[in-house]
Amino acid sequence: MSYLRALLRLVLLVGVSAGMILIWRMGCLFLRRNSPRGLAWRRRFLRRWSRAMVRILGVRIECSGPIPPAPCVLVSNHLGYVDIPVLGSCADTLFVSKLEVRSWPLIGRAAAAIGTIFVDRGSRRAIPEVNAQIHAALQNQDRVLFFPEGTSTGGSGVLEFKSSLLEPAASSGYPVFCAAVHYSTMPDEPHASQAVCWWGNMEFAEHVFGLLRLSQFRARVVFHEQPHLGGGRKLLAEQTEQVVKDLHRSLIGH
Repeated sequence: MSYLRALLRLVLLVGVSAGMILIWRMGCLFLRRNSPRGLAWRRRFLRRWSRAMVRILGVRIECSGPIPPAPCVLVSNHLGYVDIPVLGSCADTLFVSKLEVRSWPLIGRAAAAIGTIFVDRGSRRAIPEVNAQIHAALQNQDRVLFFPEGTSTGGSGVLEFKSSLLEPAASSGYPVFCAAVHYSTMPDEPHASQAVCWWGNMEFAEHVFGLLRLSQFRARVVFHEQPHLGGGRKLLAEQTEQVVKDLHRSLIGH
């Protein structure tokens, strides 16, 4: 039964994503990407795509805390590729993602089409250009979400935050808000740290198929109401890291 479920979901994911990419491209024929209407169209599209994905995956989302007002930077712990549709279904956001995602089948094309900012984590020379794109997005009244840990984990804790992508907020005075994510699976199914979180040396295709076999799983997302302003990017990294750790502990404890 679980194999049939996985195959059905895979067909739905590919079909729905392909159809929505086609709708997106048709919309772009009539709207300039950075015009007010074009930006509104992109935000609405990403929210609808995210909600379609979590429904197909069988995710039960519990979202708490106030959604941060735009424009702002939003930082969160990172548990894998599932974070994108989960967080995207909770708030209109523009994501910063690692460059490798751009080459992923279908997902990469969809991410590039909707304006995802890609960063080559192995190249320090790429940071100024990425920060310029983040600053431009903030000027366009976006929420820009990224994961300062720089990698994903199994959810047992939160890694040290890297500060480089916080420079646009630190230098221009945009507020930085915090969020945390936690996943749990049904008692008779594999633990979320292996079945939902994608981290370490896990094989991508094998992990995706295992995820699709789950009957359902729960995603708990919490947003912190207090913004962080100024003080330099390293101070911002220290402050937000502690807040995300506190939020994450509260989710695990609950």
